[in-house]
Amino acid sequence: MLRFALTRALSLALSLLVASVVIFAVIEVIPGDPAAFMLGLNASPEAVAALREQMGLDGTLFTRYLAWFGGMLTGDFGVSYTYKVPVAELVAQRLQVSVPLALYALVLSTVIAIPVGVIAAATRGSVGDYGIMGATQLGIAVPNFWFAMLLVLVFAVTLRWFSAGGFPGWDAGLWVGMKALTLPAVALALPQASILARVMRSALIETLGQDYIRTARAKGLTRRQATVRHALRNALIPVLTIIGLQFSFLLAGAIIIENVFYLPGLGRLIFQGITQRDLIVVESLVMLLVFAVILVTFLVDIAYAAADPRLRRKR
Repeated sequence: MLRFALTRALSLALSLLVASVVIFAVIEVIPGDPAAFMLGLNASPEAVAALREQMGLDGTLFTRYLAWFGGMLTGDFGVSYTYKVPVAELVAQRLQVSVPLALYALVLSTVIAIPVGVIAAATRGSVGDYGIMGATQLGIAVPNFWFAMLLVLVFAVTLRWFSAGGFPGWDAGLWVGMKALTLPAVALALPQASILARVMRSALIETLGQDYIRTARAKGLTRRQATVRHALRNALIPVLTIIGLQFSFLLAGAIIIENVFYLPGLGRLIFQGITQRDLIVVESLVMLLVFAVILVTFLVDIAYAAADPRLRRKR
């Protein structure tokens, strides 16, 4: 197990190194000079050059990459060009919105998907099964930003049960904060619940066809008892893997939703950094999100290998 974990950790480190090079290269080749953008069209070349030197943009790409990546390894993400504060401070503030939103959406998708997947598997081939599969296909196909705008139209504009956007802060109370995150969480959870329900159905159907389930039925267990006592527990292994991966996806994939609802999270900060040419913010945030995705994948692999020793022998 230790050898497997070390191998996966080395793979994680190499993935992060490659990702850092790609992220830095892609963002740095975007047209436009941050210093010229900040000073405006009428700025003199001398003023632009002085600001570029102050911002550390006058060095070569290689030296700037080493300074940026080395700083991230020590926890120094640099200083935002626009906000004039450390990027780490901005990230800490925005995580207070993005992490609860991702967790809220993950809980909603799990609570919806597992019962729906079990019902679809238990009624395989019935009208209900076809209806559930059709609904999940629709949930995957519908863009979450379109669904988010529909939620705002129905529950904020028409029914006035929720606000159309914004976040009052956790100082206003837990209930007020969770209420502000409800519509965004539902918009994020819909496609993930649809995917998870289909995985749950497929895994449970495959498990119900195993020999030990037939043996349990032959010993007198009803289909429901065999499903609950034996099949469901084993079918949850691939489902738990997907759930673990979905958290990182929800954390990294909320950029559009946070902008639809005007939430001060990481997604909106990235969008603002792109529009304001705040390269250090964009590079650091994208790298942090990539790290979150890779780290969660690593933890899921370790948990999966601990549950199923055959995976350790394969790798």
